[in-house]
Amino acid sequence: MLTNIGIPGLILVLVIALIIFGPSKLPEIGRAFGSTLKEFKNATNELVNGDEKPEEKKNLKAVDEDNQKTGS
Repeated sequence: MLTNIGIPGLILVLVIALIIFGPSKLPEIGRAFGSTLKEFKNATNELVNGDEKPEEKKNLKAVDEDNQKTGS
């Protein structure tokens, strides 16, 4: 569906957004959309790759070291 928009359709959508939100709100909306997209991409990559956050890696490493010291 979105593959058939083309350049004129994209321009029309941008003009309508400019009319609805005004020129002062568009940069804020763009930043919010970009940060949301970035968070979604990072979360998707973490799910696919099984990556953990650095803090979680540190915590898991500390637990593993404690388990090795106690013999568990």
